[in-house]
Amino acid sequence: MDKKNPRYQNQGIHVISAIFTVDKGCTKVLIIKRKYNPFVGMWSLVSGALYNDEELLDGLKREVKEKTGIENIHLELFDVFSNIHRSPSMRMLGIAYLGIVDKEKYQLLKETMKTTDADWVPIDSVPILAFDHNEILACAIDTLKRRIRNTDILKYLYPSGFTMPEIQKIYESILEKNYDRRNFRKKLLATGLIEETSRTEKFSGNKPAKVYIFKENSLDRNVF
Repeated sequence: MDKKNPRYQNQGIHVISAIFTVDKGCTKVLIIKRKYNPFVGMWSLVSGALYNDEELLDGLKREVKEKTGIENIHLELFDVFSNIHRSPSMRMLGIAYLGIVDKEKYQLLKETMKTTDADWVPIDSVPILAFDHNEILACAIDTLKRRIRNTDILKYLYPSGFTMPEIQKIYESILEKNYDRRNFRKKLLATGLIEETSRTEKFSGNKPAKVYIFKENSLDRNVF
């Protein structure tokens, strides 16, 4: 490698997050409004440039905390975006991660040194985003749909447990499908991803329902 070769120079790395939540049956994504160029005043996914002394995930978690106040969340790598012209500033490779959280557990910063706003927006109402973030978001939504079908990623939304009606609404919201209550329960239990606890909770004013949790170290398997 010839470090003086100009074709190696003027490159950087963007770390990008698509962070989802489900609010009253509506799937939402976290976006921020940019304070500076490029794309000043536009909304974007929570993202930023990686420092040259950072690991990918460390840099992304720093960006998320600085621009939203959210920290200590689980993020999973899902794709790489390499279009040469995806940033007007310089060649920026995009490394994208996704996560899903309970938004009620976090106090969202509405303005920071680099942002003028932040909000949870329904995925079908997202505006035109900066960079290629609409493309990245579309890919993230497809990835989330696949992962809730065959992994335990929803344990990060319900770390302390959930009732069967609650988790069914989550699947229906993200997958945009309706399921028969009995068949849904049977299929989810058959995966071996979850287990029953001794607790009960009320859901939407109904009679108490059993609380389930995702098993530790459960193997990935298809749910639907």
